[in-house]
Amino acid sequence: MKAIRIHQNGGPEAMRLEELPDPTPVKGEALVAVEAAGVNFIDVYNRTGLYKTPLPYTLGQEGAGTVLATGEGVTGVRKGERVAWYGTFGAYATRIVAPAQRLVPVPDGVTSKQAAAVMLQGMTAHYLARSTYVLKPGDTCIVHAAAGGVGLLLTQIATLVGAAVLGTAGSAEKVRLAREAGAVRVVDYTKEDFLAAAKELTDGRGVQVVYDSVGRTTFDKSLASLAPRGMLVTFGQSSGPVPPFDPLRLSQGGSLYLTRPTLGHYSATREELMWRANEVLGWVRDGTLRVRIDREVPLADAAAAHRALEARETAGKVLLIP
Repeated sequence: MKAIRIHQNGGPEAMRLEELPDPTPVKGEALVAVEAAGVNFIDVYNRTGLYKTPLPYTLGQEGAGTVLATGEGVTGVRKGERVAWYGTFGAYATRIVAPAQRLVPVPDGVTSKQAAAVMLQGMTAHYLARSTYVLKPGDTCIVHAAAGGVGLLLTQIATLVGAAVLGTAGSAEKVRLAREAGAVRVVDYTKEDFLAAAKELTDGRGVQVVYDSVGRTTFDKSLASLAPRGMLVTFGQSSGPVPPFDPLRLSQGGSLYLTRPTLGHYSATREELMWRANEVLGWVRDGTLRVRIDREVPLADAAAAHRALEARETAGKVLLIP
């Protein structure tokens, strides 16, 4: 099998395409032929060492493919079945061994590429809108990076439940994509102030929730955009980590809430994983949720995919194809 391996943390050049022995599934595991692997900012954080991972290892935590074999005691998936997953290292490869309990069957009508594109980002959008702050009709929310992989899906889900979305994006093309996803207003942050737009959109009251994957450069204005008792959900840091924070600012801003969630805590059980995955994949199957795949990159060119992601050249999902 072939895999993209990391032996030391660093830039995209740290990724190496290597030949490895085919893995063998043991008890509770399944061997899967990878058909598509999702590229995510968490992969960049792992590669650079921002998120510590024992070296060496194979990058990638999201993908989809076909089960080739199962180990002892596996009952949830079977040989020949198409499955998708997130949260198991090793997706940047032609083969992966994964815990069977973390594999989700892919329904007919959903391609493996679509499934790989929504497992992490789609379920992230799902838990943000359906659990962390439960959006309801009449709410107004800010979605930063609204034309990104999570942003486009989150904007659609928020609109689906009846909330109004103020999106931010960094180019005219990305503004267009966010509008097409359902945002009622989109701010090009290179030209406009999203805080002023939020106050204008809500007649000065502020928004109920801000979904912020950007971090350092948006944090202060995100907090200032909230209505009293509003919630700032910071779930990424593409611009860098947020500096140390005085909790007194929350009371001064109107008894605000601040949370830093992760998908792992919102899909810790098999039951919750299946609920989120089945709802997201079902929306994809019936067309309720449109998946935008920005580009498909050969596995050997994984470094190019990372460079494009870090340069914010992408709008939608980036996939690696073995």
